Amino acid sequence: MPGLIVWKTQYINRLKRDMDRMFDTMWGEFAPSQSPRIRERMPFIDLTETKNNLILKAEVPGVGPDDIEIDITDKILTIKGEARREIIEEEENSHRIERSYGSFSRSIQLPCRVIIDDIKAVFKNGILKITMPKCSPETARKIKIEVK
Repeated sequence: MPGLIVWKTQYINRLKRDMDRMFDTMWGEFAPSQSPRIRERMPFIDLTETKNNLILKAEVPGVGPDDIEIDITDKILTIKGEARREIIEEEENSHRIERSYGSFSRSIQLPCRVIIDDIKAVFKNGILKITMPKCSPETARKIKIEVK
């Protein structure tokens, strides 16, 4: 009987590790407050698709439009930037500092190719909105085979 108990314990421990790993992965995606994403200042995004465009909205509070860089290569969009810390006056004493500062970078794989020359980016109230016109879908071509 003790052998059976050891087997159950090992199985339960392995199941617990697998479930912990699964929840860690989920928390990283869906509950950013539990994730190191906050410390890394990765902007949170919404990526939506319309008939003609991909629209990405990124939260970048405390960052000015001059401190943001957008790069796109193939189907990867990268947003880089830096949140700069305000200068504290000499007579001010900080009791709590929770806002984070520093550089950030986030790369997102797009679901389709976009027309790079027609991309538009607008920054308003801490939200960066990038509108990317989609390329027309590639159509299949039939190739005639010659018989010689």
